[in-house]
This record gives sequence, structure tokens and C-alpha cells, in this order.
Amino acid sequence: MFTARLTGRPLLDSDGRAIGRVRDVVIWPVAGAEPPRALGLVVQLRRRQIFVPFGRIRDVSAEGAQLLGGTVDLDPFTKRAGEMLASSLYGRRTAAGTVADVAIAHRELARDRWEVTALAVTKGRVLRTGPEIIHWDEARELFEPGLLAEQLTSLREMAPADLASAYEGLPKDRRSQLAAALDDEELADLLEEMPEEDQIRLLDSLDSIERRADVVEEMEPDDAADLLGEMPPEQRERLLTAMQSMRAEDLRRLLRYDKATAGGLMTSQPLVFAANAPVAEVLARVRDRDLPAMYAAQVYVCEPPTLTPTGRYLGSVGFQRLLRRAPSIPVGECIEGRVFVRPDLPERELAARMAAYNLIGVAVCDNAGRLVGAVTVDDVLDRLLPVGWRRTEGNS
Repeated sequence: MFTARLTGRPLLDSDGRAIGRVRDVVIWPVAGAEPPRALGLVVQLRRRQIFVPFGRIRDVSAEGAQLLGGTVDLDPFTKRAGEMLASSLYGRRTAAGTVADVAIAHRELARDRWEVTALAVTKGRVLRTGPEIIHWDEARELFEPGLLAEQLTSLREMAPADLASAYEGLPKDRRSQLAAALDDEELADLLEEMPEEDQIRLLDSLDSIERRADVVEEMEPDDAADLLGEMPPEQRERLLTAMQSMRAEDLRRLLRYDKATAGGLMTSQPLVFAANAPVAEVLARVRDRDLPAMYAAQVYVCEPPTLTPTGRYLGSVGFQRLLRRAPSIPVGECIEGRVFVRPDLPERELAARMAAYNLIGVAVCDNAGRLVGAVTVDDVLDRLLPVGWRRTEGNS
């Protein structure tokens, strides 16, 4: 998709109604071997320009863009440290020619990752045969970050646990710059690696209730519920109201459980399949790069519906067993066991149960036998390790 062709095209809401016009594309500089990233769209909404991240956009084409639904941040758009606009590159001269347009593409296997792939350049003063398309790397100098952007880029490329340790040592102004530079998913990953009091402090530093809600939505449900549970009721309710209704309902359900029980530790979004789903379909979902490895290690089989709370829980199966079965076999024929716990089981009894059965994950079922979530072994370790273990480990 060439960015200049998007200019002036409509932004549609989830029902297909035009609500604004695309004015530009925000780009983040090159990071090592990775290409420059396209972060989102600048949209003219009545008399103001706003920023809409690609994570909030369902579809982009030459006809315009359409929102997924939910809320968008209506605060006026301001370019953050290190960011550049696609339009600022038009007319720039390089060794390969003068930039006429910038091409972006959606990265496969990444939910909202868009990146710069190519440039359209012209040579000479007269356009005879149309622009030439070159790989972005042939004009790499256009995307080199400045000193601040380079420092922020190096931080963005860290693993979340390492970034959490580095974040703690940054001065206050640099923390704010880093939080502004991270996209919602990256910031959610960072929050999940921080102690809860630091999570709340970081979340409070964000510039709008809409962005706070977007970031919490990107967190794993159990981590998000823990964070919300530490907030004053008024602040928690404001965040839940700003979220998409389905996610808010999911988190409200998790918040009903005591945090020191299986219900308080579980994720409400494990991998769930109906018994007639073929092994090939299950393995395709397991291979999703955006899926945390611990969740991909085991899937749960239930009668419909397959969204929690599900129909009757039938059992679980590890992905290694699935690898040894024919792709066409229904996953219901591969079930290894039907061990489950109740939501009110205390965390230490839960840990003992998982150790006794050598479980990496266990189903959590209500009194009607419906799956309401699952607890993984890393959830139990996080709870049973001493308070502040992340900080201690990060400094060792």
C-alpha cells in the first residue's frame, strides 16, 4: 500500500460509515536489521487530527481504512520523539532518486505490525516512464534515527523482562518518552513484567484514559485483572468503561475471584476447541507467533460454546501428542486427561495439585462442569515467589 494514495481516503467506522479522512502515516525509524515500522494513521476528524494505531484498524486498501470497533483516542495528534511522517519523505533526494511515495505492508503472522517495504523514486526532472520502485534499504539514510530515537529504539528491542529492569533505572523524563514511543502491545508486555505498584504508576503517566484502556486490553487477562484489582474502585471503573465491552465483561468476571485462588490466577482465554475440530486446525492455532508459548503447550476440549464459560469440559491435550497424530483426526480423540480444579481452590493447594500430577497447566471449571479458565505453571510461580523477585532477579 502506497501511503500517498491513502491521503484523503475515508476512515470508516465498524459499520462502514465515514467518520474522517486519512492525512498521513506515522513511521518509526529503522532498528538494527528490522525495517522501519508504520505505527498508524493520522486522521482528520472534523477540525482536529487524531492518531489511529494499526491495532485499531481492521482493513486498509486504496479505498481507505476501516476501524475494528471500540474506542479511539480523540486527543489531538502530536508527533512523539523519534517518529516521522510519511509525507515528510516525499521530495527527499537520495542516491537512488527523489522520493515520490512510501510503500507499507502488513507483516505476516503479526496482528498489527506494518512496516515500510519500498519507495517509489523518480530520476531527473521529467517523469517519462513513471517512478521506479526500490527496496527501502537503498535509501536507508532516510530512516536512520536521531540520538534520542536511537536510544529509545535500543530499549524497544529488549525482551520485556530486560526492558522492565532498564526502565526502572531511567530518569523520569526518559521513562515518559519511552512509554510514548512504545505501542500498546509493547507497553502491555512491559507492564506484565513489573511489580503492581510500578504498573499503576506507569499507567497513570499515560496521557489519556483511552490509551490506558487500550494498553490494559492488550495485557493477558489474568495480569490485567491483577492490575485492576490493585486500583481504587473509581479508577478501575473508569478504565473498564473505556474498554471494549467484551474485554471489560471478561475482566469483571475475573475480578470476582479472590486473587489467592485458582480463579484469581487463571487466564480466561486458554486455547479451547470443540471435540470435532481436526488436529490440523489446532496445530495451526498453536503455531501463531503472537500466542504465548505457555498457552500453546496445552489445549482444552469442550462442548460448544468454546468461549469461556464454555459448554461441558471434556479434557485437555498437549501439543506434543497432537504432533504425533494424523492431521485429520478430531482433537476429541486425542484427549489425555480430564483433571480440573474449582475456582475457589487456594493457590498453595493448586500448586500442590499441579506438582503431584506434573501439570504445566490445569483447567478451572465451575460447578456445572463448564471451563471458565486455565492456570499455567508460570502463573503459580509468579504468585508463590517472594514479593519483589523480579527486581531482585533483574539486579543479580
